[in-house]
Amino acid sequence: MPYPKIRLKPKRDSVLRNGHPWLFSGAIASKESGIEPGDIVEAVSMDGQKLGLGFYHPATDIAFRLLTRDCDQTIDANFWRKRILSAKQIREMLIPPDTDAFRLINAEGDFLPGLIVDRYANTLVVSFQTAGIEKHRDTLLELLDELIHLDAIYERSETRARQREGMTGRQGWISGNHPEGTVPIRENGLVFEVDVVEGQKTGFFLDQRPNRQWVRMLSADKTVLNCFSYTGGFSVYAAAGGAKRVISVETSKNANALAAINLARNGYSDTDHPIIAADVFKFLRDEKASFDMIILDPPAFAKTKHEISRATHGYKEINRQAMMRLDHGGLLLTFSCSNHIDSELFRKIVIGAAQDAKKNVHLLQTLGPGPDHSTLLPHTEGSYLKGLLLSVEND
Repeated sequence: MPYPKIRLKPKRDSVLRNGHPWLFSGAIASKESGIEPGDIVEAVSMDGQKLGLGFYHPATDIAFRLLTRDCDQTIDANFWRKRILSAKQIREMLIPPDTDAFRLINAEGDFLPGLIVDRYANTLVVSFQTAGIEKHRDTLLELLDELIHLDAIYERSETRARQREGMTGRQGWISGNHPEGTVPIRENGLVFEVDVVEGQKTGFFLDQRPNRQWVRMLSADKTVLNCFSYTGGFSVYAAAGGAKRVISVETSKNANALAAINLARNGYSDTDHPIIAADVFKFLRDEKASFDMIILDPPAFAKTKHEISRATHGYKEINRQAMMRLDHGGLLLTFSCSNHIDSELFRKIVIGAAQDAKKNVHLLQTLGPGPDHSTLLPHTEGSYLKGLLLSVEND
């Protein structure tokens, strides 16, 4: 049986033809009757040319999410099986042997829009974020259990995306012999305890893995300040890289307790590398000491378009304060994970911070997520994590 059709307005088909996986609601001229939110539809141009199959939602800005350009395919269990196996094979090629925690499926980046799957050792954490992928939840869970062969699956379907598509959140263990407490993982030979139930995102910031490696490579004999340190990922890497002293600053007491455990698991002490429960903005304003390296990895300051102005001010101020706390020639690794702050705007914000701080900054490297967080090249919206490695000098 053919899939129902949505027809695009004239000249609005170039988006899909150019490889972007989304259509916004304003591009759609008409749709056949009977289509429910999350149904699979066939997108066609105004003159009837087939463009692709994907999920349709009539009440969201992103009205169509592409699954395949082959309109003759049947979206069944075999289709999902091939998609999961393809994602699995890519990760087997990319992930180093001393790492057992990574993103297995990255939504549109793996042509599985709305599905996030992270692996933590022998535990999978899954998130179904859209109405379309939700309709195939049972099939996908069965296939993940069959194809990945892990001990347990935990679900964290609790994002704003679900709310926008008219769904409530859902969280809990789905299958397997789930671990009590935290899940131990290995990343580049270091070990961490991850709280997949209560932790941020799906438990650990897996996207920062290559940037933690930069910190390990650059930390020898340096004093390091890790701001928004969460459970101490960057701090452990800095200590492993030979840092003289690492100070971690984080407001969450639970995260700080896990950071101390992670330091200890790798042979380091929070006496030598102190963990401070404090607001980062206040800490940077009050701190008198200077550092050889500062890491700024804040939470998303702009979760909606309406928050861009406020977020811009926040990013600028925190980068200015960090630059003021760096010794001449010190290193700043600064990040934004706000979808609504693109790379160009983020760079402009940091330039403005340097001007206000009266500092000269050298761009040493642009930073982003690891390759397991794959995106489609035209899908710039999928590149949410932006980072800069800078050398900061006095005027």
